[in-house]
Amino acid sequence: MVLSSSSSSVNMTSVKPEQPTSSTHPYDALPSNPPQYYVVLPFYSSGHRSYYRRLCRRFLYYVTTILLLSVALYILWPSDPNLKVVNLRLDRMKVHAAPISLDIELGVRIKVRNPDVYAFNYEALNVSIEYKGEQLGFVTSDDGYVKAFGTSYIDATLVLNGSEVISESISLIKDLIKGSIPFTTTSQIRGSLGILFTTLPIAAKISCEVVMNTHNQTIERQDCYPA
Repeated sequence: MVLSSSSSSVNMTSVKPEQPTSSTHPYDALPSNPPQYYVVLPFYSSGHRSYYRRLCRRFLYYVTTILLLSVALYILWPSDPNLKVVNLRLDRMKVHAAPISLDIELGVRIKVRNPDVYAFNYEALNVSIEYKGEQLGFVTSDDGYVKAFGTSYIDATLVLNGSEVISESISLIKDLIKGSIPFTTTSQIRGSLGILFTTLPIAAKISCEVVMNTHNQTIERQDCYPA
């Protein structure tokens, strides 16, 4: 039995292999050309830095100028002279009964210090003495001169002969019985400072609370303070 080639031939059809789907692989393949990322930073030009430097230098210049002007004003600004009683002595004291009066001879030495850069010319030093607010007398010294940043000493002697104490006579008798009499001495100086082509009046004043012993005619205590 002969089979024909037509009937016995097997139809061989080429079958292509099945391509894998995307579900079979969990990750996608990397692209051949990956994207590139860039970080952009702010740009500061040299002009901004120089501007800030100029601003800082200007600020320092103004601050330094203000400080120098303040120091110069503090040094050049005139101030009153400083007074200090360096010596106060009682040379003589006598009390008269009828009428109630006092004989006092009081010596005082004043230290005058000029804290200014200008010379100080004083007209006179006035020293007065009071008893319980009643002025007994005063003395005026001669004029003088104190150089810039200098110190001078002025001596004055206050002499009272028969100075009557009328309103406070009863208090004076009580103090005589106790053996001590309180007095107040006031030293005042007036003058002027020569600043360029002008003169500026200057004055200073100091007061001292003094207790005098009537038995040995000495000063028991003195407290001085600016007045």
